Amino acid sequence: MPVITYRKALNDALAEELARDENVFIIGEEVAHYNGAYKVTEGLWQRFGDKRVLDTPITEAAFIGLSAGASMLGLRPVVELMFWSFAYVAYDQIVNNAGCIRYMSGGQINLPLVIRGPANGGTNVGATHSHTPESILANNPGVKVVCPATAYDAKGLMKTAIRDNDPVFVMENTLLYGETWEVPDEEYLIPLGVADVKREGADVSLIAHGRAVITSLQAAEILAHEHNIHAEVVDLRSIRPLDEETLLRSVRKTHRAVLVDENKPFCAVSAQIAATIQEKAFDDLDAPVLRVCTLDAPAIYSPPLEKLQLPTPERVVEKVLSIA
Repeated sequence: MPVITYRKALNDALAEELARDENVFIIGEEVAHYNGAYKVTEGLWQRFGDKRVLDTPITEAAFIGLSAGASMLGLRPVVELMFWSFAYVAYDQIVNNAGCIRYMSGGQINLPLVIRGPANGGTNVGATHSHTPESILANNPGVKVVCPATAYDAKGLMKTAIRDNDPVFVMENTLLYGETWEVPDEEYLIPLGVADVKREGADVSLIAHGRAVITSLQAAEILAHEHNIHAEVVDLRSIRPLDEETLLRSVRKTHRAVLVDENKPFCAVSAQIAATIQEKAFDDLDAPVLRVCTLDAPAIYSPPLEKLQLPTPERVVEKVLSIA
């Protein structure tokens, strides 16, 4: 099976969907002639031309609003944000327009819109370029939010997102773009709202999404080799819809849960997961549900300090040992 980067997996997904459906187009800053700020759209403008891969000015509110309108007319836009942090200037277009149209039209209007791009911190680009907005966006009914942790998941989820008839927001962690995984040549789709158990275990559930899944897998290795604790790692893959069945099944199996989350702790995705476990699996727990989040401050520009701010395998191990 070929081994490719997370970036290439996304590029392949976009190319395949552009070739499959002439209604799909890509729009954003530097996506065409420059091949994308992170080279996810490399070669697509050369292959599909000006009408399918479009550069825009720095006007997120305008090109997201334009894309929402285009999707209401039957097209399938894929919007690239140079950073998900910039989505805040287009919050009205994303939430009030894209997120509400299906409900406000009584189900008469579909809105097949994908917004994708890099999110999260860790690249030393400062506070205003390092937000983790998935919890804010997932709070709005009418939208779907996915956070792929591997190249395999990135390709399968992206293709499904483009074919979905609702707005889907794909959060790509910048630090994953250069990482490699096995990805099959043949076409495959991954349904939205289906979690994946990345590692089986019986002693504690590590529940995560995005790059925190990789942190959790590294922590699971340390726990197994140094402490004889076998952690199960559950990758949520989709934040909304959320696969409660899989995460609750894991908690009922291990009776302990540590949630690993690159959101800051207040109102984070992990806060929702903790509430779900408390409401639906309280009697199965042998210990309190604990969390490892990004420390509660704007992203720190200093590389060594930002590294300390994000969840680390060592912090996850420490938290697990406190309830072992």
